[in-house]
Amino acid sequence: MGKLIVTEFTTLDGVAQSPGGPDEDRDGGFGHGGWHAPFLDPDAGKAGFEAARSMDALLLGRHTYDVFAGFWPNGPEELPFTALLNSVPKYVASRTLTEPLSWQGSTVLAQPVEESVAAVKEHHEEVHVIGSLGLVQSLLRAGLVDRLDLWVDPVVLGSGKKLFGDGVPPAALRLIESVSYANGMLHLVYDTAGEPSYGAIS
Repeated sequence: MGKLIVTEFTTLDGVAQSPGGPDEDRDGGFGHGGWHAPFLDPDAGKAGFEAARSMDALLLGRHTYDVFAGFWPNGPEELPFTALLNSVPKYVASRTLTEPLSWQGSTVLAQPVEESVAAVKEHHEEVHVIGSLGLVQSLLRAGLVDRLDLWVDPVVLGSGKKLFGDGVPPAALRLIESVSYANGMLHLVYDTAGEPSYGAIS
């Protein structure tokens, strides 16, 4: 079975809602959209592509799929992500989308999505999820996430949808990579490592 790797931009207090722009996700009246833009960094961008280039399938939730499908099919050729995202098979978790989809190579997953994702992992070595916060929380609850690739910005928002929201089960993580950037952003990569252990501090 292949690995499922989740890539998320988060704030220091764990918010992952609408990092890319003001109107990306205003659900709940969220007014801080675009908080990641001030932390864009050329070196981090190169590292992000290197981390993503090994994907052989992309899995997205409905909202993130709509955002990506509205940009990447005609994305700038000079951006390495353009060729990568357009070439790999794309799977979208949605109860309302129907095929055929406009973005070439896209497939709507059958419900229940957890069973479909498990089948996708059987057919690919690395399935990457980008954004897609609601989907990611479902995958965490189902125990289908193998790695978390987190880009943590030095900002606190105090509100918004969090990566590890209510209902996400306890889990142990193993840090396999950490890089800090001059602007204060951290790149933290964790493998999932089963359940947490507990003890007492005497």
